[in-house]
Amino acid sequence: MPIYKAPFRDQQFVMHEVLGAVEMLKPLPRYADLDADTLNQVVEEAGKFCEELLLPVNQSGDAEGCTYDVASRSVKTPRGFKDAYAAFCAAGWPGLAGETEYGGQGLPHVLQIAFYEMQYSTNQAWAMYPGLTIGAAECFLLHGSEEQKNIYLPKLTSGQWTGTMCLTEPHCGTDLGMLRTRAEPQADGSYRLTGAKIFISSGEHDLAENIVHLVLARLPDAPQGTKGISLFIVPKFLAEGSGVDAKVGARNGLYCGGIEHKMGIHGNATCQMNLDGATGWLIGQPNKGLNAMFTMMNGARLGVGVQGLGLNEVAYQNAAAYARDRIQGRSLSGVKAPDKPADPIIVHADVRRMLLTARAYAEGGRAFAYWVALMADLQFHHPDELQKKFAADMMALMTPIVKAFMTDNGFNCASECLGVLGGHGYIREWGMEQFVRDARINMIYEGTNTIQSLDLLGRKVLMDNGARLKAFGKLITDFIEENGTASEMSEFVTPLADLGDKVTKLTTEIGMKAFANPDEAGGAAVDYLRIVGHLVYAYFWARMAKVALTRIKADGDRVDPFYRDKVTVARFYFERLLPETASRIRSARSGVKNLMELPAESF
Repeated sequence: MPIYKAPFRDQQFVMHEVLGAVEMLKPLPRYADLDADTLNQVVEEAGKFCEELLLPVNQSGDAEGCTYDVASRSVKTPRGFKDAYAAFCAAGWPGLAGETEYGGQGLPHVLQIAFYEMQYSTNQAWAMYPGLTIGAAECFLLHGSEEQKNIYLPKLTSGQWTGTMCLTEPHCGTDLGMLRTRAEPQADGSYRLTGAKIFISSGEHDLAENIVHLVLARLPDAPQGTKGISLFIVPKFLAEGSGVDAKVGARNGLYCGGIEHKMGIHGNATCQMNLDGATGWLIGQPNKGLNAMFTMMNGARLGVGVQGLGLNEVAYQNAAAYARDRIQGRSLSGVKAPDKPADPIIVHADVRRMLLTARAYAEGGRAFAYWVALMADLQFHHPDELQKKFAADMMALMTPIVKAFMTDNGFNCASECLGVLGGHGYIREWGMEQFVRDARINMIYEGTNTIQSLDLLGRKVLMDNGARLKAFGKLITDFIEENGTASEMSEFVTPLADLGDKVTKLTTEIGMKAFANPDEAGGAAVDYLRIVGHLVYAYFWARMAKVALTRIKADGDRVDPFYRDKVTVARFYFERLLPETASRIRSARSGVKNLMELPAESF
């Protein structure tokens, strides 16, 4: 069975030494009494839950999968999933960052993201059930009426009920303007929904007593396209009463028509959902459903990015453990284990390249993801409007990068780590091939990574003339000005500054070309996101190197080896991984002609 130990030391380093999470959160009245010990204690307890309850049922859950019963149109989750979920709810984990008014603990989003990371490392398929529920709760909080909040939020916050989002239909995925599910108004203010949805994660299961579906549909007089989409609450069982006393009532008219047989995440039920006159209630404004759903979708995109991080981390841990123990061949520079018939494969340069690649992307991704989580806390709770706006701008800019860059890295690193194990990596019992299969979906759902790239370049950068990108760029410029004269930082600051200048020039160049031919943006978008993703990671790696070098200088020979290792991995990132940007810049500048000139019939 695969191994996993929660990376507490690195999590604490990122939260406290690099990001100064407590100092960032203290000005927020909601977190005025928060301290580092509280953050550490929560993360450590969350890690134990993941190690002890989720990891043991991950591989077995993948092998068993979910079971669909045709007669009852119900889904049974793999053995152990239901017990783990019951323990999860009993410990109060569903409401970790939830509003205290509805039974939550009101803790910061950075803790939620740290917990997500560990859940996804140990059991991504299981973690999707409560993960989607948190997104549904956020949608209710921002767009629900007081009555709707009082009915559903206490149950979602406790985990007694779970949530989903129902978007995709058989004939339309990303292009939601084509959806056909319709909602007919009723005399009592409710609606009758009819239609079919597919690829609905956690759409039917046996973990909770009720499932609250958030469904996109059209009103009878709705405009065509995305401007005619409304959002509806459609529970599996109708609710009776409200608050903690709410109970499940009659069965509603939506059912699971089957589950998908997928490449990975077998323990999560990906459902075909049929609505046959199901009772629903409008949430938010008519024909503004996509705006309301984006609250949940953007949260899900951040969560999916952290899925990439979680699988990256666990794949690295298993590959590193294997490389230390597996003996094969001799080091090219001479025997390293004379007492053994061969050397451990960790002595080989390319094995180290694979391991360091996975480690550098995991540790860089952790710093980035936790910073974005802090931006979420500032956006929602900071008393200063300028701080709130800055955080909101950073959230908007970074969401596609978190989703696409981190899941690309997660899949590629899982694949590299499988390579460390060689043939054993391809065999199920080692668990590595499951990480690869599970990681692949993260690049597809919640908007494919190509769509995230288009969103970044087209909507988040070009549409506002680069204002949000410049705001992030100022953080980089300030860091460079503060550390540019320190000789020990030159190997990190110089390439960071150079890439920042190149991104500015490239953005202007692509923008001008796209003005004349919009396809130019489509041709450059994927390369552009990889380039900007590296700019972001380089900034956080430079910050981590700065902290580590400061500790090394202060502590001398007594320094914790953790800090020396951090500088070594930072150096690897800048020398081995950051140079990807050179080829990506050249590719982005090559233009769209080489993509579009081949006639369609020639493919």
